Amino acid sequence: MDMIAIIDYGMGNLRSVSKAFEAVGHQAVVTRDVAAINNASHVVLPGVGAFGDCMANLERYDLIDSVRMTIQSGKPFLGICLGLQLLFSESEEFGPHKGLDIIPGKVRRFAADPALKVPHMGWNQVDVQRPCPLFKGIPNGANWYFVHSYFVDPVDKEIAATTTTYGIPFVSSIWKDNVVACQFHPEKSQVVGLQLIKNFGAWHV
Repeated sequence: MDMIAIIDYGMGNLRSVSKAFEAVGHQAVVTRDVAAINNASHVVLPGVGAFGDCMANLERYDLIDSVRMTIQSGKPFLGICLGLQLLFSESEEFGPHKGLDIIPGKVRRFAADPALKVPHMGWNQVDVQRPCPLFKGIPNGANWYFVHSYFVDPVDKEIAATTTTYGIPFVSSIWKDNVVACQFHPEKSQVVGLQLIKNFGAWHV
C-alpha cells in the first residue's frame, strides 16, 4: 500500500491537506520523522506563512536533507503554495532569503498596482501549458483557490505546467521529472483539487 508523508515543519494547513487525501481514499501521515518521510512512497511539502520562517523551521527540524533526498530519489513529490516557493533559489519576501535551490529562479512580489489587491486571494483560472499527469481528468481553465502575495519566476520557463493571470501572467504550477508543485491550494479547491490529490496519490514516476 502506498503511504503519503505530509511534511510537518510547524507551519501549514496540515489537517486540511491530510483530510483531502483521506477523502479520496489515500493513506497519508503528517510527520517530521525522517525515517517515515524516507520510507514513504509519495511526499508532500505544504506551506502557509513567511518564506524565511519556513526555511528556518525546515532547518530546525533537520528536514532540508529529507526534502532533497526525496526529490533526488525520484519518488513523487508535491509542493503546495509555500511548498512550491521553497523549492526555488531565493525569495524577495522580507529578504532576500535563500531557498532550497532545487529549482533555479526567484520568488517575487506582485507589483504595487492600485487595481489589484495583494495578497491575491480567492478563485482564479488556471491555464494548462503542457499535459501533466496530475491534471488528468481536470478541465483546462478550471478555477482554483489562491492565497499569496508572491509568485515564482523560474529560470527555465519550460517547467511551467500551468499559468494564471493576476495583473500579469505568472507560473501557477511547475512540473519537472518527479516534482509537481502548485501555487494554488488543491485541498481548498473542491472537486478539481480533490482530483489532483487523487491523481498524485496514484502517480508513479
